[in-house]
Amino acid sequence: MQVPQDGEDLACQPWYHGPLSRQKAEALLLEDGDFLVRASRSRGGHPVISCRWQGSALHFEVLRVVLRPRPGRPAVLFQLEDERFPCMSALVHSYVASGRPLSQATGAVASRPVARLGSLWRSFSEDALTDSPAEIKHLRARKRSTSQPVDLEHSGQSKDPSEGPGSTTVPGSALLRVGSDSLLLKTPAPLGEMADILRASDGQLHAKAPTKPLRTPSLVLGEASGHSPTYCELVPRVPGAQGVSPGHSCLEPKAHWWEAEEEEEKEEDGCFVRPQAEVSFCPPDHPSCLLGCQNRPLDPQILHKLRGLFLEHHPGSTALHLLLVDCQAAGLLGVTKKQRSAMGVASGLELLSLPHGHRLRLELLERLEALALAGALAVLGCSGSLEERVAALRGLVELALALRPGATGDLLGLAGVMGALLMPQVSRLEHTWRQLRRSHTDAALAFEQELKPLMRALDEGSGPCDPGAVALPHVAPALRLLEGEDLAAPPAESCGLLLRALHRARLAARDASQYRRAAAQRLRGFQPHPELREALTTGFLRRLLWGSRGVQAPRAQRMEKFQRVLSILSQRLEPGGPPLP
Repeated sequence: MQVPQDGEDLACQPWYHGPLSRQKAEALLLEDGDFLVRASRSRGGHPVISCRWQGSALHFEVLRVVLRPRPGRPAVLFQLEDERFPCMSALVHSYVASGRPLSQATGAVASRPVARLGSLWRSFSEDALTDSPAEIKHLRARKRSTSQPVDLEHSGQSKDPSEGPGSTTVPGSALLRVGSDSLLLKTPAPLGEMADILRASDGQLHAKAPTKPLRTPSLVLGEASGHSPTYCELVPRVPGAQGVSPGHSCLEPKAHWWEAEEEEEKEEDGCFVRPQAEVSFCPPDHPSCLLGCQNRPLDPQILHKLRGLFLEHHPGSTALHLLLVDCQAAGLLGVTKKQRSAMGVASGLELLSLPHGHRLRLELLERLEALALAGALAVLGCSGSLEERVAALRGLVELALALRPGATGDLLGLAGVMGALLMPQVSRLEHTWRQLRRSHTDAALAFEQELKPLMRALDEGSGPCDPGAVALPHVAPALRLLEGEDLAAPPAESCGLLLRALHRARLAARDASQYRRAAAQRLRGFQPHPELREALTTGFLRRLLWGSRGVQAPRAQRMEKFQRVLSILSQRLEPGGPPLP
């Protein structure tokens, strides 16, 4: 993940509030899931995630692992308990997008960022990512052995006679670096717990480092205090740790949230709960690792990076990424107990056909349209050679084949990709399709003989819907029907299409648990790429297509303008082709 490291400026992130006291932070957290990131004054400006969960305000100090400087990798990694990230934005995005708890002990989930009101002038990197010159000078002034661990009893004590006996030259939250070992910043521990200090060998962090015995980094001890801890305890996992600390059992790898969903569902008693409010499965204003806080529509640099990102992944891998994002957007996987209680049912497939599923239906319709527009842009945005457009067209066909029933079985994603291939601006490119049939005959035949009849059958309500072959059913006709859109069919056939669409919606609600198990089975052991996963989310596609400002416009107006843009691009690529309707 290529993101800013030392120069990361979080002032543009709405959830970063800069130096903020815990009292003011708690006053901003109103509901469960609200969170913000602040720089703690008591921790020397270190990042702290404040989150409200189960009526209480919790504070999590983010750990910083400092590595030996080396070109091509970050100098600092950020960690809560499990994964390490090269920047704070990546850490926040991962936990918000996946719905993972910030710590296993509390189970707190950060889902809604609390935006600050004013602007920040100092960047986060100035306070938290670098050490001050004064601290570095004191650290270098000490004389210590390069082959023996530092004496823990004397670490951190000042040599200046003007200072008191209990003063230190570095903050109490720093673990001093010994030799070439990593530097882990964490809340100070008492002397009795020194046996539990995390150990790491230089050979694990640097491939070319010489073999050496393990060293224990020294700890700057703070004064003993009788007050209760003000930060939630974290149990970080060190990759490749040598041994287990006394009194701690070896932690088994935790299953992904989409794999553990089945066990959570068994805890439900099956009783109906009256719905309280409409539920959204698309978190608003979630941080982005690919886009900044402000972006223009169709940014050329972002488009170039996305093209390379999709070329690096096989269509089957991209299909699994799309299945994961679609299942979360449709409320099939990753549904929390709070969301199930609010909507009165256990799955978004059940919510779709209910009156209070209006918001979810609109979100899925916009997702289908955004996927289709982005797919069409992948072809029409190729202003170079004909072979480049043919390659993009072939990539969409192969992705559709990987999404069909019997493969990944994501019919929601299949509808979006086929919407791009069947869009009039793409269908009129006669030279491009003719070259596809010449160069990639198998893909062209699969599109004409398999994908187009399959999509026609799905829209008519007669396509496959068995949970064994399908992980996410085709719900687009029911979505449009329940939102008052007219069926694109002759009057003599419209009644039959209406009845079949409603019947398919009832079957999807009835078999929601089977679809969920089928999706979880396909995603078992899957390790998604963070950037590719983000690039397939609805929020990212909306900002990519319309920019951070244009995304605020009404949906119908945005769609109409972008259709005109695609028509202009299509006419420029093949001016002599058939006219657009």
